[in-house]
Order: sequence, then structure tokens, then C-alpha cells
Amino acid sequence: MTTTSPFVDDLIRDRRTKRGFLDRPVSIDTVKEILSAAKYAPSSSNSQPWRCYVLTGETRQRITASAVEAYRASPESLAPEYPFFPQPLHEPYITRFNSFRGMLGDAQGCCRTDKEGRRRDVERQFLFFDAPVGIIFTMDRRLEWASFLCYGCFLQNIMLAAKGRGLDTCPQQIWALQHQLLRAELNLPEDQMIVAGMSLGWADNSLPENQMSIGKLQLEEFTTFLS
Repeated sequence: MTTTSPFVDDLIRDRRTKRGFLDRPVSIDTVKEILSAAKYAPSSSNSQPWRCYVLTGETRQRITASAVEAYRASPESLAPEYPFFPQPLHEPYITRFNSFRGMLGDAQGCCRTDKEGRRRDVERQFLFFDAPVGIIFTMDRRLEWASFLCYGCFLQNIMLAAKGRGLDTCPQQIWALQHQLLRAELNLPEDQMIVAGMSLGWADNSLPENQMSIGKLQLEEFTTFLS
């Protein structure tokens, strides 16, 4: 039995989703280092289903501006590439969902009945929360759902590799809503589906939403030991 916490355990515990970033650049070499480390994620029969599009500078500005414009013009017309949750969401997940959304709204000063405030929050997501680097992730849509398991490992590797360098991230399923815009902007073939986006940068930890303490289940609540 270990008596001290391994470094990787600290990274896992310290990693948090951040929803606001400083106006501080991240070098492209650092992004390359992070992705080069993340590529060692396990994947089914070494299929490696991930493709990444790193957005910085003018390209990032153009795509985020277009995404906000598309959302403002017709938010109801934006449908995701794949369902995020079943409808209706059932217990115990709906309670966890509502608890988190209420906590986030309180931190942002936006209650769930504040429709304008919630729209502004969505727009911030389409701005990568002002992070200097945005990443869009795609996958061949002809693959089966099991490839999402591989993709999750890859995304976690990115977030941990970033955290190990003092950077923070926000994984964002919401970019799957912008698949038509992204397909045009990135010249993606039809067989590429938008899996997610990710904000990457130096977190602005003065923001209340970046200081939230998110409760996690106790080990005994999600694990059964059999001997």
C-alpha cells in the first residue's frame, strides 16, 4: 500500500473544467507536446479514431464569431450530431444534472429562469470561454459507438497533459451543435462527425465558476468488490 499520492493521482484530482480564461497566449509548440503525449491513449485494436483541428489566431476568431452569429440567428435549429442525454433524463442522473446546473448558475449569477443570461452563457461556450486555443475533435461516423470509449481516453489524456503543464481545459460537447458550420469552415468530408470541442489556456481563477467544488460519489457508491 502506498503512503504518498503519486503525481498522476494529484493531476487527476486537481483537474477541473474551467469556464473562463486569461488573455495569455499558449505556444503552438506546447499544444503539439500535449497532443503528442495524448496520442498514447488506448484504442480498440489500435484504431486511433481521433482527428484534431487546433484553432488559434484569426481562424479561431472567425469560427467563434460565426458560431455565435449562427446561435443568435436560430438557436432552435442547432441539432447535435449525437444525443447528449436521453429524454427525459431519469434518476439519479436528473438530480445530479439539476444540482450541477443550479450550482453553475449561482456561480455565474444566472438563475435557470434567466433566459437572456443563459443565452449569454451559451455564447461564451462558442467563444471557447476566451481561451486562446480551441480544439475541434472529429471521428469517422462509420465507426461504431464503441469508438467513443477510445475517444474519452484520448480527451482525458489531453486534459491531464495540459494540467501537468499548468494549463486548464474545458471539454465541450456543445460544439457538436455547430457541425454544419464547422464542416464548412474546416472543409470536413461528410464522413467526419463532430465529437466535441475543447478550450485550452490559462484559467482565470478569479471567476466564481472556476472556484466551484464539485461533489463526487464515494467509492462505495459506485464500486462492488467481489472476492
